[in-house]
Amino acid sequence: MVLTRPYVGRFAPTPSGALHLGSLAAALASYLDAKSVAGKWLVRIEDLDPPRQIAEAADNILRTLEGFGFDWDDEVFWQSKRSDAYEVIISKLINNGLAYACSCSRKQLVNNVIYPNTCRDKLKSAKDAAIRVRTPNLEYQFEDRVQGLFIQKLAEEVGDFIIKRRDGLIAYQLAVVLDDAEQGINHVVRGADLLDSTPRQIYLQELLGFPMPNYLHIPTLVDSDGYKLSKSHCSPFITTNKASQLLVYALQILGQKVEKDLVLEPPLQILNWAISHWQSESIPKKRIVIIEDKFSITTVS
Repeated sequence: MVLTRPYVGRFAPTPSGALHLGSLAAALASYLDAKSVAGKWLVRIEDLDPPRQIAEAADNILRTLEGFGFDWDDEVFWQSKRSDAYEVIISKLINNGLAYACSCSRKQLVNNVIYPNTCRDKLKSAKDAAIRVRTPNLEYQFEDRVQGLFIQKLAEEVGDFIIKRRDGLIAYQLAVVLDDAEQGINHVVRGADLLDSTPRQIYLQELLGFPMPNYLHIPTLVDSDGYKLSKSHCSPFITTNKASQLLVYALQILGQKVEKDLVLEPPLQILNWAISHWQSESIPKKRIVIIEDKFSITTVS
């Protein structure tokens, strides 16, 4: 990978529960991709949705990362402290005619895959309303370092999307763009479940005059029943008492050729070895089935 500016990457978990194996794979990939080129690796806690958050989850996440040997390069960044910055941008987009208030209820939209622009050209108060961004009838594309070329016709396939929910909470699509710009993130490494969101973020970057980061989406990890590993699906959480074993397993998930006795080393030694041997081009594209109790891997289409 040829760099034209210093690498700045990040890991951005949501404090809705403890970290699972999918979280570890994403953290590890982002960490190694940054550290292998002497870049910065930052941690951001995406705590914008209080109803989904669990008490002490954020602290548990940070302590777990430390237990696996991860060391971030700046203070932890908290989205919950950024409300004023988000509101300023939302007001700017509305005032420039790039976003509008939408009073449609979920019940009204239940049969619509794409928002039908019901409120698009109606003057409505932003009180008790969601805020949507106007999407252009254009094709957005980017070259992902693992998944390859991804193309999306934004208006046809996504439609005008929400940047602030009706309950007043800031939507992920806006927050991630503003926070990546604020932190100077120029390399985003995350799960392929967010691949489809990327064109929306590229469009917002374009509207706000932000540079587009380099993207790398690792394969989605699913359990034996086909469900994506996630906190919402109550996937088993990782514990530091198996840190070395889990780190080596995550390296194998990421397609890295691991030395036989590496699992016997402490976590920090494993990370140091992995930094010097990191091969991002070896990361598989396809979904991966995980049998966690047996530490086995199956790649699926």
